[in-house]
Amino acid sequence: MTHAKNGGREKRRREHLQPKPPSPWLAAAEPRAVFELSWFAQTLPLLRLSKRGDGHPVLVLPGFLGGDASTAPLKRLLRSLGYDARGWLQGQNLGLRPGVELLMIRRLRDLHLSSGRRVSLIGWSLGGIYARELARQHPDAVRQVITLGSPFNLSMRANHAWKLYELLSGETIDAQSELFERVGRPLEVPATAVYTRTDGVVAWQCCLQESGPTAENVEVYGSHSGLGHNPLALEVIVDRLAQPPGEWLAFERRGWRRAAFPRALDSPEAALER
Repeated sequence: MTHAKNGGREKRRREHLQPKPPSPWLAAAEPRAVFELSWFAQTLPLLRLSKRGDGHPVLVLPGFLGGDASTAPLKRLLRSLGYDARGWLQGQNLGLRPGVELLMIRRLRDLHLSSGRRVSLIGWSLGGIYARELARQHPDAVRQVITLGSPFNLSMRANHAWKLYELLSGETIDAQSELFERVGRPLEVPATAVYTRTDGVVAWQCCLQESGPTAENVEVYGSHSGLGHNPLALEVIVDRLAQPPGEWLAFERRGWRRAAFPRALDSPEAALER
C-alpha cells in the first residue's frame, strides 16, 4: 500500500513538472512587442556604439509565420556594426515543409563558401530549432548558434502554436519527434539560448539548454513576439557575435547588466523545479 502511494505521488510530481503552455494572460499580453519595437528605436543609437564586427556572415532565421521582414531591424543593426547579415530568402516560415531544409542548407553552404568563413546562425522561435539542426549537421560551416525563445527542449506541445503549425505545414508534431529529440542535444559549436519568463507563446522552460563550456542560457525581460528587436536580446546578440573565433566565453552580467539581466538557469530541469 505504501509503495502504491509513493508511486502515485511520484506520478503526480512528474505531471506537475511537465511544462504547460503560457497562461492566457501572458498570451494576451504579447502585443507589448509593439512597445519593444519603439524601445528598440530609442536605444538604437546606443546599440550602434557596440563593438564593431569582423565582417563574418550571419544568417538570421525567422520564427513561425514570420519572414525576412520580421528580422529586418536586427539585420540592419548587425550590418551597421559591420556584419554580413542575411535573411533566409524563403518567404513566410510556415514550418518544415518539403524542400525547406534543403534550401536552408544550401543558403548556409553558399554563405560559408563565398566568404571563406564560418557563419553565425541566429534563430527566432522556430527559426532557432532550424538553426540548431543546421549546426548539428554542418558544424564545419557554423561559428555559433543564438536562439531567441526557441522551444527545442522538453515538450513539442507546451506552446500555443503547435496546432496551427500542423495545419499550415502539413506535418504532425509527432512525425517530427525525431528532429525535436535531436535539436535539444549539445552542439559541437558555441550556443546561446535567450529566453524570457514572460513568454506568451511558448513555455519558457522549453527554451533552455544544458549549460556547459560552450553552452549558455541568458534570460531577458520581454515578450516572445518582441525578442527579435528587444534591446536586451540585441545586447546579448552583438556581444556574442563580437567574440573572436575560438575564444568563446559566457555572457557576463557585470556593471549595468546586473540590473538589466536576471541570473539565468543552467538547465531545463532546473527551470521545471521553479
